[in-house]
Amino acid sequence: MTKPVIKEVIIVEGRDDTRRLKEVVQCETLETNGSAINEQTMLEIEVAMRTRGAIVLTDPDYPGKQIRSKIRSRFPNIKEAFVERKKAESKRGKFGVEHAGDEEILRALRDVLTNSAQVEALYSSRDMSYYKLAGHPKSKQLRIKVCEALGIEYSNGKELRNKLNRYQIPVSTLEAVFTEIGEDY
Repeated sequence: MTKPVIKEVIIVEGRDDTRRLKEVVQCETLETNGSAINEQTMLEIEVAMRTRGAIVLTDPDYPGKQIRSKIRSRFPNIKEAFVERKKAESKRGKFGVEHAGDEEILRALRDVLTNSAQVEALYSSRDMSYYKLAGHPKSKQLRIKVCEALGIEYSNGKELRNKLNRYQIPVSTLEAVFTEIGEDY
């Protein structure tokens, strides 16, 4: 089977992530070497954004989230891919892109989300309550299911609202997710 080709440069945390991605797809990666992203790395990301485009694919843990946030604050229109935490766990209980299966890596790269610098607020705090994603006894369990269905990392109510707006996920898509997971709102 031929490996899919990814045009954009994929930004990962380290060489184990690079090795794992190259087992699954043909791609170029840029390694941040952890959460202390230096200016040279940021300049390389800038070049990648201008020439080929870039996708951030970091580990589904706190340091990965910090790296993603630093990059997104400088490059608000960058694309993002997410591996599900439970599908990226090692036998020793560590989480990372390097532990994700082939199908999960392919799914993450297929379901890339693009940030919108000019965000139109599709969702308000009131909407989050209406959809029972915040302020209800089962909100956390529902957010877990919604985040998994949308292919984004788990978020609390406020973070989820921000992501739904940032990625401009249509209301129809969110409502389709509720139908798919069998939840009423």
